[in-house]
Amino acid sequence: MLPEAERVAAIPRKRTQPAATYYLERDEVERLFDGLPRDGKLATRDKALLMFLYNTGARATEVIGLTVDQLVLTSSPRVNLHGKGDKWRTCPLWPETARLLGEMLRDRRQPATPESPVFLSNVGKSLTRFGLYKLVRRHGSDIRIGNGHRSISPHVWRHTTAVHLLESGVDVNVIRGWLGHVSLDTTNRYAEINIKMKQEALEACQVPSTSSVGPPRKPVWQSEPKLLEWLAGL
Repeated sequence: MLPEAERVAAIPRKRTQPAATYYLERDEVERLFDGLPRDGKLATRDKALLMFLYNTGARATEVIGLTVDQLVLTSSPRVNLHGKGDKWRTCPLWPETARLLGEMLRDRRQPATPESPVFLSNVGKSLTRFGLYKLVRRHGSDIRIGNGHRSISPHVWRHTTAVHLLESGVDVNVIRGWLGHVSLDTTNRYAEINIKMKQEALEACQVPSTSSVGPPRKPVWQSEPKLLEWLAGL
């Protein structure tokens, strides 16, 4: 079947527009965290989870598979994330993220072991992918993206982390390692969707003076006799 397989592999792929990338603005992030419940047994867990998503930009599978031994919450808090292709990467944690995670783990009924999952469901079992999506959608129900037609998902938090890092002046290569992208092309798309940075670049450009308005002036090289003589002799 090799000849047939080669013919199939030679079929060019249809060119389509890449899927839209949705993310939260900074004021939307602040409004979401301000609206989180402050009381209840799951209030700390929910805030810690959302703060962890925003801090690390981790994938959904990396969050639900996270264990306690992957966290370092003492000096220089950080997390070791197990991503695609069996690859590991280390992300720093904000002091507030580390504090919330530590508080969440201390408040458990049963002491957490190194192999224990970091995030648990309402019944004390490991948080599932469905449970993660449900939790993120519930707390972000007041914020709609994509012209109001889409709800927030864990991957929207991942895009939000990337865009806000880019806005803060972090190098694209650093963001690639932060998110665990294999190719830099995947990370470069965040530079294309960041309208704010384009607007700032436009405002940084000098407004053309009135003397530059109108037909173009005579090029400088046309006023150089030696250059014109050399060109004529070619």
